[in-house]
Amino acid sequence: MPISLALRGRHAGDDIGQAAWAQVMDSLRQADRVFSTYRADSVVSRLRRGEVGLEDCPPEVAEVLGLAAAAEQQSHGAFSVWLPGPDGQVRLDPSGVVKGWAAERAAQPLRDLTGTDFCLSAGGDVTCATTDPGARPWRIGIEDPADPSRVLAVVPVHTGAVATSGTAHRGAHLLDARTGLPPAGVASVTVVAGSLTWADIDATAAYAHGPEAARWLDTRPGQSGLVVWTDGSTTTVAGAAG
Repeated sequence: MPISLALRGRHAGDDIGQAAWAQVMDSLRQADRVFSTYRADSVVSRLRRGEVGLEDCPPEVAEVLGLAAAAEQQSHGAFSVWLPGPDGQVRLDPSGVVKGWAAERAAQPLRDLTGTDFCLSAGGDVTCATTDPGARPWRIGIEDPADPSRVLAVVPVHTGAVATSGTAHRGAHLLDARTGLPPAGVASVTVVAGSLTWADIDATAAYAHGPEAARWLDTRPGQSGLVVWTDGSTTTVAGAAG
């Protein structure tokens, strides 16, 4: 997936900023080596085939599966990393957790940069920060799932994360784990939160709820977002008080 970074401030154009960027990419490449379901040699692929047990995996695998278990419980089963494949067999697919989690974790060297704001995008999901309370916010565009060249809304974010789940780019790959079927009625869900880990999880979980996407997202403490329906209408969600 495409990865991009914007820096502004003290280390935006120097070797320290470049070194932090290199650390970000190293972290994301390592996450790919562990979690990719597209690589036959990844740890998760070997775990899926039964060649290794969870106790043989790096500790971050248990961390991700713990997040997934919490998300499954909180979404009432709509979100799961155990999903049916094309042959109907249920397989481990941690993608719904890993993308946001990996980017959030990889961004730590950027947070450690003194006097430097950053905006890191991983496949269109964003984690960003500003160091000065009076700084200009980052402006994050939300694309129209019916026309990805069009921006539906712009979200100003100082420090936080924005994640979108939908089928505009990859087709009907998102399933309601309770039924094993693509949810109906919803085109995309965007979530704004303090952490990209949970912004990404909750965007996917809300999408899996289909017609109940906005209602479920409205129960999530500290989250807000935008649900785009297949008829082109939208619902803005303020979220529950934290």
